[in-house]
Amino acid sequence: MSKSIHREELIVIYRQEILKDIRLFTSQPVAKFYDSLFLNLDLSFVPEFPKTGRKGFSNHAMICSFIVMKCEGFSMITDLVDYLNNNLLIAHYCGFDISAPLPSYWTFDRFLKQLDNGVLSSIMKSQVLYLSKQGIVDTSFIGLDSTPIAANTSQNNPKSFLSNKFKPDNQPKADTDCKLGVHTASNQTNEKKYEFYWGTKTTSLLTVFQVFPFMN
Repeated sequence: MSKSIHREELIVIYRQEILKDIRLFTSQPVAKFYDSLFLNLDLSFVPEFPKTGRKGFSNHAMICSFIVMKCEGFSMITDLVDYLNNNLLIAHYCGFDISAPLPSYWTFDRFLKQLDNGVLSSIMKSQVLYLSKQGIVDTSFIGLDSTPIAANTSQNNPKSFLSNKFKPDNQPKADTDCKLGVHTASNQTNEKKYEFYWGTKTTSLLTVFQVFPFMN
């Protein structure tokens, strides 16, 4: 009887030790990829913590988390939260203290809304320039590309048949900063298929051969 109890206790202990080993819950190639990625990611120009007020989570760790979100193809922050909680090794590589609770959905959402787009542009630029110095990326030819971003307004709704929805003086009330633009089906100078839209355009500089954007 005592041997049986002792065996059951050992089984419980082994299970606890297995659950503590975060390496067992993440694919090793994936873990190696993120470990190498973040080791070579220069975030030295981004303040890790605010100079005043509550310290909160590391800005570096939060940025790395959204890189994970992009790499994994997640479209929702909730997917990112679940992924990090189920892959603590990846959360560790991001820079979080995995012995404490990870950021909530609202923490990630607030960080993303407050993040300056200039920080992301600087990260892209520094990484491409680093790859160029290493001879991995050829920057001898640079291209310029732009993408239209439609404003969130009913005047962009294709089901709206208002005759004046694309009049220059009919500024959408939902977005007072957007402008009237035109988008063609291709870049051909004689392209006849086009459509108007209210919104903005994002323009990027990129390397031609490997197609790496480095300035937005």
